[in-house]
Amino acid sequence: MAWRIHEAVMAGAILFAGAGSAHAEGIAFVQAPEQGSGVAVGETMEAAFAAAVAQCMESGAYEEDCIRTNWCEPAGFSIDIFVQHQEGLHWHEVVCGLPTETIARATAVHMCDRTERDYLIECSLVQVYDQEGTALMEW
Repeated sequence: MAWRIHEAVMAGAILFAGAGSAHAEGIAFVQAPEQGSGVAVGETMEAAFAAAVAQCMESGAYEEDCIRTNWCEPAGFSIDIFVQHQEGLHWHEVVCGLPTETIARATAVHMCDRTERDYLIECSLVQVYDQEGTALMEW
């Protein structure tokens, strides 16, 4: 029985991942802590990560500092959230491969729910990316 449930979930995930996606490109995210970051789309994971690392290095970071954090194929919509712990540590959380911008923004709201994550003093959506890797929030 458990195996059949697993098969159904996997089949649904495969169908969901392909729904509404006109392109086979994926999106890659890299981050160099306290230095910079990079986001790029590409037809392969390696091509996208290479472009994201190059973008990260434009901020002055070394290649080895640009850590691969996320890859989604298809790219879907993505969110970048800034998070800060009450003890001062801070980081970015990225979720990619979401089916619509509305769902992406709703995901950010839920991820920043202080009733669920009461140890945070800051949690903010800082960017939304479309399937092409284009930033949708202007600063």
